[in-house]
This record gives sequence, structure tokens and C-alpha cells, in this order.
Amino acid sequence: MPQKLDYLKETPSQTAGPYVHIGLAPGAAGFDIYARELGWDIAGPNAKGERIRVEGIVIDGTGSPVKDVLLEAWQANADGVYPHPETAGEVEDGFRGWGRVITDFETGEWAFDTIKPGPVMGRDGQMMAPHINLWVVARGINLGLNTRIYFADEEAANAADPVLTLIEWERRRATLIAARSDRDGVPVYRFDIRLQGQDETVFFDI
Repeated sequence: MPQKLDYLKETPSQTAGPYVHIGLAPGAAGFDIYARELGWDIAGPNAKGERIRVEGIVIDGTGSPVKDVLLEAWQANADGVYPHPETAGEVEDGFRGWGRVITDFETGEWAFDTIKPGPVMGRDGQMMAPHINLWVVARGINLGLNTRIYFADEEAANAADPVLTLIEWERRRATLIAARSDRDGVPVYRFDIRLQGQDETVFFDI
């Protein structure tokens, strides 16, 4: 009869931290590993469209900033086309449509520069409002969180977006809308991410 191994203890759940930012964005964490840091150049110098800056902070359930977050962004170009082998002739040379940033270790702020994407045709043939897809991972998050950044100055497109309109409560939809301001002639979109609590950001199960 097998002996009962009652001395074995359950191990803690595995999460993405606390060193995820070092492994995925070592240059930003102060480690000179790669000749070229992966994921910082989203649009490239040849991208057409409006140059913008997107910035924000990630806030936990107690209202405190989370300071070791990694965010990945995916987006279409100004014509609403994602870079893909099948769209090679439709996307500007050097446009990656993907980037990776981490939060500032002191303030928790994050930011990236890119171009404002255009409306994107969805798989079901419905036009989606301009948006940037975000994947958020940090210490204590077992699975990366997927969300979207929509733009406050795209009211008509947002009102018809098939994803936003699935969210019943207007207050919940508002958590996906980035507010616009201008700084030194550059449009700046503010998008704070709340992981828990009141006005928790909408995350998608994809």
C-alpha cells in the first residue's frame, strides 16, 4: 500500500513576477543585454498619420500605483491595417505595430510614442473604432490582462464600435476611453488602468 506523503506542502501559485520586467525589457531595467532593445519602436520613422503620445499609470485595488508592470501594445497603422505578411504592400516600411514598455520604478508612470491608428475592419465585417490593444502583466497577475485603448475624440466611431457596444454600462465603457490633451503641440492620451475596485478597467477574455 502506498505510503501517504503528508509532509509535502502546496507551493505558492506561480505569477508573472517579480522580475518579469527584467526578463522582457532588460534595457529599461538597467541591464545592457541586447544591442537593440526589443519592442520600443512601434510606428517607425516612415509611418504616416498623426503622431501621438499615450501615457498612464496602473493602479491596484488599494489605489496605489503598481511600479513593476510590463505592457505590450498592438495596433494598426493610420489606414487601419495591421502589419502581417499578407499586408506587406499596405503597411509602411518599418511600421511594426507592436511595442513593449515598462512602468517607471519610482512613479509607476508608463508612456509610449506612436501614431494614431485608423478604423479597423473586424472579422465579422463590422468596422471597429480606432484603438490600441494592450496586454498587461505584473507581479501577482497569474495571466496577462488584455484591454483596449479607445480615443475620446472619436465619439462617433466609438458609439458604433461592436466591442464597446457590448459593454452595457456607460461607466464601464468609459474605462476604455483615453482622454486627450495637448503638450508642446503633441496630442497626449491619458489611459490609467485600474486592476480592481471602483471603476476597474474592462479586461477581455481572449
